[in-house]
Amino acid sequence: MLLEPATSFPDMPLTLPRLFGWAAQQFGDKAAIGEQTGNISYTELNDARRQAAKAFYAIGVRHGDRVAIWAPNSAEWIVAAAGLQSVGAILVPLNTRLQESEAADILHRAGVTVLVTTAEFRRAAPKLVDKLTSVNHCILLPASSEPSAIKEEISWADFLALAEQTDNAQFIAIERAVNPHDSADMLFTSGTTGKAKGVLCSHEQNIRVFQTWSATVGLRSDDNYLIINPFFHSFGYKAGWLAAIICGATILPMAKFDKQSVMEAIQRDKVTMLPGAPSLYEMLLADDSRHNYDLSSLRLGVTGAASVPVQLVRDMRSELGFETVVTAYGLTESTGVVTICRPDDDAEIIASTSGRAIDGVDVKCADPNTGIEVERGCEGEVWVRGYNVMQAYFDMPEATADAITADGWLKTGDIGVMDAQGYLRITDRLKDMYIMNGENVYPAEVEKVLYGLSGVAQVAVIGVPKVPQGEVGMAFVVRKPDSKLDVDSVRTFCGSQLASYKVPYYVEFVDALPLNASGKVVKTELKTIAADRLNS
Repeated sequence: MLLEPATSFPDMPLTLPRLFGWAAQQFGDKAAIGEQTGNISYTELNDARRQAAKAFYAIGVRHGDRVAIWAPNSAEWIVAAAGLQSVGAILVPLNTRLQESEAADILHRAGVTVLVTTAEFRRAAPKLVDKLTSVNHCILLPASSEPSAIKEEISWADFLALAEQTDNAQFIAIERAVNPHDSADMLFTSGTTGKAKGVLCSHEQNIRVFQTWSATVGLRSDDNYLIINPFFHSFGYKAGWLAAIICGATILPMAKFDKQSVMEAIQRDKVTMLPGAPSLYEMLLADDSRHNYDLSSLRLGVTGAASVPVQLVRDMRSELGFETVVTAYGLTESTGVVTICRPDDDAEIIASTSGRAIDGVDVKCADPNTGIEVERGCEGEVWVRGYNVMQAYFDMPEATADAITADGWLKTGDIGVMDAQGYLRITDRLKDMYIMNGENVYPAEVEKVLYGLSGVAQVAVIGVPKVPQGEVGMAFVVRKPDSKLDVDSVRTFCGSQLASYKVPYYVEFVDALPLNASGKVVKTELKTIAADRLNS
């Protein structure tokens, strides 16, 4: 069995269709996707991908067309994505938490011609496709026995059967015509701070970045990779099933997060690789029932956020049993990755930074007004330049020009500090900062302190308006089971660790924090909750 990381394959192809064919040659009968209904080998996955690609061509999908997938994680999701990309179409993954109007807006703005979804989502949005003149076909994943309700609605099985209409020799020519520089996907930004934008990245960018990522974190072909992160997000798609295929690992898709299901899967499938947002590990650690499951197979964890508590990294090792924990930082506009720790970095570096730039990429902390790099150790906006910077925002030239300078620097909107060795510590989002009595306060700094308070399971801090200070902090705290924390103990602890202007003025205890599908706290929802509570 191959154990080498991705960088041991210098001749790795740089388009998705060629990558799948290469993986079939390299890994053959090895399990590519494991589901409770059975395994799919690498050879079978490539055959399924080719069949889907021929079917897409048969219904008229051509080079540059946009095809959306709006569905939970599954083997069919991967087959559909690879199939459409094999004829040169652009994948548009839709967030499964979108409302009908939000999904319609993205489908319209992206000019999507084919929608791949499930019967569940189709029922939830019965008029969605009818409203959109650009959408010519709706393919239901998985197969559905429901009668056709809209134009050209077909089941997955009936769709795949259309592959027979595409000549094999013709398909080979189409597949080979896909270029490494062609756009492979259009992922829409989360939109938590404004209207979502479609980010275009190429085949070559995706494969190069995640070949490097895989080798750096130490992903191996003998890993069983439980992918909870949604496939519509780069963490589940690119750092998920794409990275697994690059390395020959076994993909274990999970459609919906549930703590018990996760622990059952770890025990049943001997899961070795389990990445996720910090909230994933926090929820597992807070659940005492984990002691009823065998989690000893866990080997590799990758996480990242503006605030990753030092204690969380320690607990992942000591309580959950991870051999290797790595923190990283990236954004959709950087093909998902900017910096990453190395497994041989010491524990303090891994716990307190997001690592250093991936190979071939430049990173600096800059004055956001001038672009000049600030002194090491000082806060600045994180700017990135290299092969990982997106091609553009789709159909938004002005927004693209605002985000990428004339000399190729991507302005991330994140605030960070870089040390002399190039290790980056993200301190906050530029837009999350609030000003109290003329002093800048970065919520991530306050959150990091609060994670050190016994009894805190999760926390998020926002700025809220108050006269005469301008803005003050409001901390939303999720207590650990049996915790006796109260408002005074939270504020007293912060006062012992922080300057007085950084201490939250308000403390609210909540049962859970609002999270988006990638596990990040949705602070716009917290601001709405805060406004309601302050008004009452």
